[in-house]
Amino acid sequence: MRERAVSGTLDGQGSTPGSTPTTVTQCNESSDFRAAFNAAQLAMAVVGRDGLVRSANHALGELLGTDPAGLADAPAADFTGLREDARTWSAYREVLLGRRDRLHCTRRLKQRGGRQGVWAEVIVTPLPDSCDALLSVADISDRRDLRARLRHLRMHDPVTRLPNRSLFFERLTAALAAPGRGTGRAAGRGAVTGRIGLLYLDLDGFKAINDTLGHRAGDRLLGAVAKRLAECAAPGGHLVARLGGDEFALLVEESTGTQQLVDLATRVQSRIQQPFDMAGQRLAVSASIGVVERPAAGTHATELMQAADTTLYWAKADGKARWTLFDPERNAHRMTRQALSSTLRPAVERDEFVLQYQPLVGLGDGVVRGVEALVRWRHPQFGTLAPNRFIGLAEETGAIVPLGRWVLATACRQARRWQLAHPREPIVVSVNVAVRQVWDSDLVADVAAILTETGLPPSLLQLELTESAVMGSAGRPLQQLQQLSDMGVAIAIDDFGTGYSNLAYLSRLPVSTLKLDGSFVRGFRSEEPPNPADETIVEALVQLAHRLGIKVTAECVESAEQAERLGRIGCDTGQGWFYSRPVPADSISALLSTGVRP
Repeated sequence: MRERAVSGTLDGQGSTPGSTPTTVTQCNESSDFRAAFNAAQLAMAVVGRDGLVRSANHALGELLGTDPAGLADAPAADFTGLREDARTWSAYREVLLGRRDRLHCTRRLKQRGGRQGVWAEVIVTPLPDSCDALLSVADISDRRDLRARLRHLRMHDPVTRLPNRSLFFERLTAALAAPGRGTGRAAGRGAVTGRIGLLYLDLDGFKAINDTLGHRAGDRLLGAVAKRLAECAAPGGHLVARLGGDEFALLVEESTGTQQLVDLATRVQSRIQQPFDMAGQRLAVSASIGVVERPAAGTHATELMQAADTTLYWAKADGKARWTLFDPERNAHRMTRQALSSTLRPAVERDEFVLQYQPLVGLGDGVVRGVEALVRWRHPQFGTLAPNRFIGLAEETGAIVPLGRWVLATACRQARRWQLAHPREPIVVSVNVAVRQVWDSDLVADVAAILTETGLPPSLLQLELTESAVMGSAGRPLQQLQQLSDMGVAIAIDDFGTGYSNLAYLSRLPVSTLKLDGSFVRGFRSEEPPNPADETIVEALVQLAHRLGIKVTAECVESAEQAERLGRIGCDTGQGWFYSRPVPADSISALLSTGVRP
């Protein structure tokens, strides 16, 4: 055994200030170890505590393209690249100083002249009974190449060879995580903007091609589309990916603004609309594109994709073959619709709805004949909402059934109060009934139960249905209307003249009142030149209705002149702001108590 003093540091640059030379014990290497060391196929070197190579075997020399003897006293960290990562460098020093058992890492070796060498797996472990460490280096270039090829296959679409959904989201997440730095070519030109843009598109008419010509033709078309998209994106170095089916995305990692995205979308659309020649067949498709552009900071990948998906839906809904720019206001309206839709049913249980009433006034004498019940939603977030904000949603979701039942019960209960308070002035309450209430509920049973519960005579209840609800009525709907009429409940057709306007159903249905749509009444305004045709049409409808025993109510009466002319041609009652806006039940009660005409 021999001893030698080691003066130096792990970087080979001399003593650490303030340090004293350290005496280390170097064990004599056996001849067997030396023979195995030199003959081994694995590249190895013995490294001292100072980080300098004590000896290197032939395999390491071959791997580095140099004479192994020339590596003696060279810092091992130089040719293994262990200095390039601070954490790895620190761990390496800990192993050499005996404070750590092992270092295992992957590094790119450096060959003579500073040239980049192969990728290698580097392992450093202390030698037993020694102050030195064994450095082993294994060439893993083939393994790394295979891994890279497998990753490429895993992250790319086999049909179009474009990046797939996984790689797209990886790039998108990375771009959003480091706004302002840029990872694309745009950043290399110094165009660091901290903004991001996205084109999300799918093909119009692709399904028809797939269904008629087969999936093979569809795949060829997708490949041709991918090529054109790549050509459009190439000048800016933008990422193009196939997200699935016929959906593609173009990611602009350093957007210079909305105009850049719009220009790109215009180019893409124009390019896609040019016919494709596929195996002797000429195919035509178009693209619908959602365009989103915003600051990268504070934007999440999910949020950006939701905005893009929404905008693509708008492009489809607006007629396809177009690009649509994300509109925060339109999106806010959509979000509001979703919020209202999801809370409609619970709102009925939470008693968030209230009824207002608008008088129906006799055009001949000005006496209040009845009221129409109009529902309002006292929303805790959006305030008081008119029916046009939520009735359509209620019909879409089916919430109109419980809501309609509540409106009917509340209106009948109030009408009964008025009847008891004013027995000599019977007030008919008119309640709107939606199409889904006719089809999705037992309307007859509901009405019968509510009339029994409230004690309201059937003659004081009128149900209003639109033309679309009664047109083509047959079977169960017609039976329900007839049963309601037989019960004594009046049936009115609301907004008459705006739907199918098929007069034949008037002879089949038990209708007692027609409510003329306001579009007819507006022609009677004094500020406009009178249109003889309007008055002729209304007069003819009134005469027809009267001959059938049906009364007529004119909606949207806004002036005395309108009321006078409508009364002159025979309309029975009028409704509109000329008489009163919709008001709470107490206001109607006061009106009836004072006997004052509206």
